[in-house]
Amino acid sequence: MKNLTITEDLYGQRLDNFLLKVCKGVPKSHIYKMIRTKYVKVNNKKVDINYRLQLSDIVSIFQLKVSSVSEKNTKIIPRKFSTIYEDEYLLVIDKPSGVAVHGGSGISFGVIEQVREFYKNNNFLELVHRLDRDTSGLLIIAKKRSTLLAMHSMLRARLIDKKYIALVNGKWLNQRQHIKSCLSKWITKTGERRVMVDPNGQEAHSAVNLIRNYNDNYSLVEVELYSGRTHQIRVHLSSIGFPIIGDTKYGVDLSDCDEKIKEINLKRLFLHAHSLTFVHPNTGKNTKIISELPIECSTFISKLSSINY
Repeated sequence: MKNLTITEDLYGQRLDNFLLKVCKGVPKSHIYKMIRTKYVKVNNKKVDINYRLQLSDIVSIFQLKVSSVSEKNTKIIPRKFSTIYEDEYLLVIDKPSGVAVHGGSGISFGVIEQVREFYKNNNFLELVHRLDRDTSGLLIIAKKRSTLLAMHSMLRARLIDKKYIALVNGKWLNQRQHIKSCLSKWITKTGERRVMVDPNGQEAHSAVNLIRNYNDNYSLVEVELYSGRTHQIRVHLSSIGFPIIGDTKYGVDLSDCDEKIKEINLKRLFLHAHSLTFVHPNTGKNTKIISELPIECSTFISKLSSINY
């Protein structure tokens, strides 16, 4: 067993990211398994993968047994993602749909691992927040620990304004509507993570603004997040009868749409993180970052506009 004490230069980061650096060469899937099976404890207690290390925490790593994995299968491929904003403290990229933000659960590596591999000269690169694998758009990465901690404090205080664009099934009537349904997670028999509306779950708050209706069939909306629960937008919209187009988990697969929509052939979830507004934690400047709709979404909208029902 190996015990590691968390010092000032280490606290604040997630347990899984800390272990990736300590257990060099160990795939993230094994790191997750170590935490789940109690091969890793913090202060002699089992903790969640998302646990953030505190000053003076003692991380205990028990005997590590990792089956041999070929270098070919674990090699991280560096990738230069489209950069929307960058300074010495923050990097904001435009994440494509279909790409996980980090490795784990059968995924060898994700955005953050590829970014670290590309920016090898940066000693510190950590995700400030997450996006679902199928969601595209703005993703913030901190270049300094102090900036990461400041951004996390701002998220908790709801000082970062995040807006998404979604295309939903149905005619949205209200110009602005709030959804405040509590949410809880559950795991299916096949091990798939799901989220559902649950009065005993965690508080979640979304505000939906109507952008445009397309006859009585579809609506383009902007969603503001006042909390950041897993799959929050997808579940909130689906729960009130307006599932997001292309959402095979909670909503409307295109195979369920009418023939005219099928012909347009959108092959992704229509959910895009398009706007971030905040006061920069290091410079104090009011910062607004915008990502326009990806070409496949804007093309879909353009074609949808021309359909006559």
